[in-house]
Amino acid sequence: MMVICIIWMIDPEKTIQILDSSSRVNKIKVLESLSQTSNPDIIRKIILKLDDPEINVRGEAFSSLFLNKNDISAFLIEALCSVSKNVRGFSALVLANRGDSNAISTLELLAKDPSSMVRSCALGALGYLHSTQSITIIRKCFTDEELEVRKSALGAFFRINGKIFSSEIEKLTKNADDELTFLIIKISKNQVNGPGGI
Repeated sequence: MMVICIIWMIDPEKTIQILDSSSRVNKIKVLESLSQTSNPDIIRKIILKLDDPEINVRGEAFSSLFLNKNDISAFLIEALCSVSKNVRGFSALVLANRGDSNAISTLELLAKDPSSMVRSCALGALGYLHSTQSITIIRKCFTDEELEVRKSALGAFFRINGKIFSSEIEKLTKNADDELTFLIIKISKNQVNGPGGI
């Protein structure tokens, strides 16, 4: 296994070949060693591994991108336009975990993505980034047909200290599960009662 870790330093093409066609174990070993790469081709390949069939490989790709101290924001923001919903969604979460507020405008667009998973990830990222500028976009997701998206919207709203209008509570509680009901109660208790909201 040590040979595989050394290969990427010597030959980026070999690294890409391993990430494309090697075993799960070899992919993970190589990804573990790439957390500080600045090679654009390798960074793009790591991002593509967010859509690997193996969940452990996707997790290691996420970790490698998150831990990378180089400025890889442009690559991750570009990935938000990928055809793969996994790449779009997980790139949103990597950007949020890296505290990258440069992605906010693109994350706002993903709140309308056809994939409910991507919408949930984008909303979670906006909340994690404390994007108060996105309050209107987050609020619009309170009526999303998918329960998980409504939960993510409400969670994001809670993180940015948004205030819920009483008219929104009825919409939010429609077909709500215990988790969503708990979030609604939590936000309602934390907000100042009054006519306004954010």
